[in-house]
Amino acid sequence: MRISRLRLRQLSGSMAHEEPFWEERLARPIDVFPEYKSQPATAGFWMPQRIGRGRSRVVSVFLEIDTDEGVTGMAGPIPHEVAWIVDQQFRALLIGADPLATERVWDLMYREAVHGRKGAAMMAISAIDCALWDLKGKALNQPVYRLLGGPVRTSAPAYASMLGYSLEPDKARQRAREFVAQGYTAMKWFPRWGPTDGRAGLARNIELVEALRDGAGPGIDLMFDAWMSWDRPYTLAFARAVQHLDVRWIEEPVLPDKIELHAEIRRHSPVPIATGEHEYTRWGMKALLDAGASDYLQADTFWAGGLSEMVKICTLASLYDIPVIAHGHSVPANAHLTMAMPELLCPLVEYLVKWNELLQFFWKAPVKPVNGVVTVPDGPGLGVEIDPARIEDEKELDWRTLPNMTGSVQER
Repeated sequence: MRISRLRLRQLSGSMAHEEPFWEERLARPIDVFPEYKSQPATAGFWMPQRIGRGRSRVVSVFLEIDTDEGVTGMAGPIPHEVAWIVDQQFRALLIGADPLATERVWDLMYREAVHGRKGAAMMAISAIDCALWDLKGKALNQPVYRLLGGPVRTSAPAYASMLGYSLEPDKARQRAREFVAQGYTAMKWFPRWGPTDGRAGLARNIELVEALRDGAGPGIDLMFDAWMSWDRPYTLAFARAVQHLDVRWIEEPVLPDKIELHAEIRRHSPVPIATGEHEYTRWGMKALLDAGASDYLQADTFWAGGLSEMVKICTLASLYDIPVIAHGHSVPANAHLTMAMPELLCPLVEYLVKWNELLQFFWKAPVKPVNGVVTVPDGPGLGVEIDPARIEDEKELDWRTLPNMTGSVQER
């Protein structure tokens, strides 16, 4: 079996949703600049295009890898800049390759992309790797979790990641109650205020935690994601102020390259620290683990190197007794990984509630929690397929015919 073709399918469809779809955004590192802090909730996101009240256009790109034996693997959705790298940098390497030799293909791409060990190039490698695992499962008529060594179990608790929901205390309190009633035993929120908001902003973040604890009640895990936008004094002040409210973790308090600072915060914080979403490969994760920078690793399967690399990251983390809770960009891929690993090593699946309305919009059978629990798809490969009924427009993206590398999309 050999790879015969790569396709980058751009699909468009219209999604019905409650109005507004996005109520609030997270804090961002660039919010230290006033003109960016003042941007609205929909700024800075790969968001749907509003086409009317309660309706938005969703545009997603999927990678498909075909073989000469008629088996196809799929991964996505992926950003356009990642699709461009797949097309420009890796297409020639892949055509004619053995798609079942995932270790060989991964090493070949990694060595070729020496300037892409992190960021968009590694995200492209990740997408290709996940597509190849999907292909391998279909070729062998097995779900990916079995090929990874599972199942250890076939379902796992999900935590509700509440990006995009209102942070107004009364609304947040009510939403916490609603999601507990849906069966979730853990949820993560994204405080909007940071160091540049002073004491008043810190007070608002503390008020949010108090409201959520009141709404969720005891015994429900609450986590808070600073999205790289805080600093050491602010994080420790927040941690000390909320430690009595039984917070499970504070996530990514400072920029990801500040590994030693993460470790220092962890040593002094009464609340556990989580990070790793914006780190890449086993080498990046080892730096975090060696520094003692995190209580939980949150590598993203579609960013950190794909399923091939996530297995290595999990093995590495097991040496340090640090759990891996994969960042929730791809719930189907993360479910397969989680069910193939020991429960103490991979205890939870992240479910970004609003974000998955976009990421899984084109799936025929989205992988969603039921009573707060995610069950792994049992079909061959990753067990998901595109629903043709949701596609209103489709184009194949191809940059090869451009006279120079402008980044403009050539549609076929």
